[in-house]
Amino acid sequence: MAGRGTVKPQSGFNANNDADVLFKAMKGLGTDEASIMQLLIARSNAQRQQIKAAYKTLHGKDLVSDLKSELTGKFETLIVGLMEPPTLYDAKLLRDAIKGAGTKEKVLIEILASRTSNEIRNIIQTYKNEYGHNLEDDVTGDTSGHFKRMLVILLQASRQQGVQEGSIQSDAKALFDAGEKKFGTDEEQFITILGNRSAEHLRRVFAEYMKISGFQMEESIEKETSGNLKEVLLAVVKCARSVPAYFAECLYKSMKGAGTDDDTLIRIMVSRSEIDMLDIRSEFRRMFATSLNNMIKGDCSGDYRKALLLLCAGDDA
Repeated sequence: MAGRGTVKPQSGFNANNDADVLFKAMKGLGTDEASIMQLLIARSNAQRQQIKAAYKTLHGKDLVSDLKSELTGKFETLIVGLMEPPTLYDAKLLRDAIKGAGTKEKVLIEILASRTSNEIRNIIQTYKNEYGHNLEDDVTGDTSGHFKRMLVILLQASRQQGVQEGSIQSDAKALFDAGEKKFGTDEEQFITILGNRSAEHLRRVFAEYMKISGFQMEESIEKETSGNLKEVLLAVVKCARSVPAYFAECLYKSMKGAGTDDDTLIRIMVSRSEIDMLDIRSEFRRMFATSLNNMIKGDCSGDYRKALLLLCAGDDA
């Protein structure tokens, strides 16, 4: 997956020069938003951290605080998001999803279902350092039932590696017996198998499941489960099939119909910009009758739209 992002490190990078450009863009009356977004989106996250340090050394001010005071609205949220180290960005999103009134289950599901085991372990550590809390305790204090148990399994970040040839058929049969075959559903089997097997192994299980049952795994989950449990199981299955396709669908849903789910749009565009945005774009074009670029153009406006289009970095007509 290396190098499938649209944002890449700038060659000939000079943190001090960049810090000066940003300082000038914000000093005096008015703010030069175009310079800010063009510079920051053309730098990798690691380079942005160096710019942050240089800005403080040269100007005795905090770059993120200055950006927050000079920018507004969704554009501000997007730029400030790009300034966060990726693991801290995820940890903060999870913290915001848990604390406050009502849990944003959508955020818990999206992050815990899509991140690699390594990423999840790093998020847990960063969350602890940042908030002095155990992420698992916070998640379990705020969720319940089989949904809670599935999130706990995902937080263990201990999926098996590779394909266990000997258990493909038995896993497929166990899922069939737990759902389609019986009256009522044995959620236990679903969470254990979908939560613990590798993506490669699950793809083989889904093919076998289709042979036995005549259904795609997603169709059975839609019928057999409901609520947040259904949502997390669907996310896990989709990510096992293809993480970029999962994010393409999330982006499409965030913009289709009336109104835009800007939180989701910003979260995905920021967090995938250096990982797999090119793959997300091609999956988006394959799955829907339009391109990601076109949909952003039609759905957003102003500097916010310009910044999103820079992150998208091209059209797939």
